[in-house]
Amino acid sequence: MKTSLLPPWSWLCFCLLLGVPWARVQAADASLTNGLALYDESADGSRQIAEALATAQKENKHVLLDFGANWVTWCYKLHHLCETNQAIATKLKSDYVVVLVDVNKKHNQDIDTRYGHPTHFGLPVLVVLDADGRQLCTQDSAKLEEGNHHNPVKVLTFLNAYGVKEKD
Repeated sequence: MKTSLLPPWSWLCFCLLLGVPWARVQAADASLTNGLALYDESADGSRQIAEALATAQKENKHVLLDFGANWVTWCYKLHHLCETNQAIATKLKSDYVVVLVDVNKKHNQDIDTRYGHPTHFGLPVLVVLDADGRQLCTQDSAKLEEGNHHNPVKVLTFLNAYGVKEKD
């Protein structure tokens, strides 16, 4: 007599669940958020980007769009790294105008569409624009991760690759 602990279909479900990147969608940990929301859930992304582009043109910088939502732990992890790692913070300040674009519950969906639906990668996702608004790069931030955190070397390498180049 052949016995099975679980019906055959349950093994398929189990295998499928293993493939789901649960860590990318977990709710933000209270120890990371300190009760603060990163993303302004009422902000008009188009207005945020227009203001950032105006600043970028005046200051010869690029614009870094950080698409995310306040419930995503990885958004807070990336933000924390960018604030606490001196080399990353310096690079961001010198080369970028950063815009945190809230995409929770399809907020700013028009912005997501405008930049080729970068949020299909998951959150956060980064988009670099030049000062004229041309899209230079879309970066799946999962590729900047290592274990349970973002790798500072990978993040800085990305920022250096798309930062403002000195004019000859």
